[in-house]
Amino acid sequence: MKFLVLGASGQLGSEFALRLGNSCVALSSRECDVTNLKAVLEAVETFRPTVILNCAAYNLVDSAESDFVSAFKVNGLGVRNVAHAASRFGIFVVHFSTDYVFNGKKEEGPYTENDSPDPVNVYGRSKLFGEEFLREELPHRHLIFRVSWLYGRGRQNFVWKLLNWAGERPYLKVACDEFSVPTSTRTVVDYTLLALKKGLTGLFHLVNTGFTSRFEWAREALKTLGLKKFVRPAYMAEFNLPAKRPGFSPMSNGRLSGELSVEIPHWLEELRSFLPVAFNR
Repeated sequence: MKFLVLGASGQLGSEFALRLGNSCVALSSRECDVTNLKAVLEAVETFRPTVILNCAAYNLVDSAESDFVSAFKVNGLGVRNVAHAASRFGIFVVHFSTDYVFNGKKEEGPYTENDSPDPVNVYGRSKLFGEEFLREELPHRHLIFRVSWLYGRGRQNFVWKLLNWAGERPYLKVACDEFSVPTSTRTVVDYTLLALKKGLTGLFHLVNTGFTSRFEWAREALKTLGLKKFVRPAYMAEFNLPAKRPGFSPMSNGRLSGELSVEIPHWLEELRSFLPVAFNR
């Protein structure tokens, strides 16, 4: 396969580029702006990939509440442009969405692919639009992977912010009433490539196994990186953030692991294994 990675300067796109090496062309958002249909068409026509990995995303959850135009342009219209170009040239698209398409009110267990989306913030709505546009434009030649609490070598993730806060503050306050699944970029790359090899199509939840609170994630991340810092549990409401978050949005990877006949690593196992690699500790 020949891959075109869009959004290659982000933490997920850069992880794909690192893994794929010479078998991919990796373009940053500056080199190929997905909101510009002409630029996307030119890139696809020039490189003629077998698969487009669309890692381009507007992922500033709080900023999206006021800058909703940018969020919908990248996460909605941008996906439509990628899908349109792929349809014209007969190319398969892998796109990455989010657990924030859910409202967090489910009580009987993690979300599955059969649960109905109901986003509670602009970011989640913009990502859901992207999913819908991809299905409309490219109904039979796509994979949509919903991921959550993504962390890796980049700086736009909770662990990086946590390290900065730890260096600046005498103690940390982290939400104990927000639950999801910390998922490494390594996990996403591993199982995306395996799914492509197996010929999977459609919608899947691609997350590590299990779930936790943001508070416990913070404590385990600091411990794994050898940092001693007091972390106090707090409630989401205390932070008064612009964007509402779903309180309980863990997703089950059961469908994907079943199709691939694998056991995807538990979030804590992966955290302890990958975090020192990602942060050079």
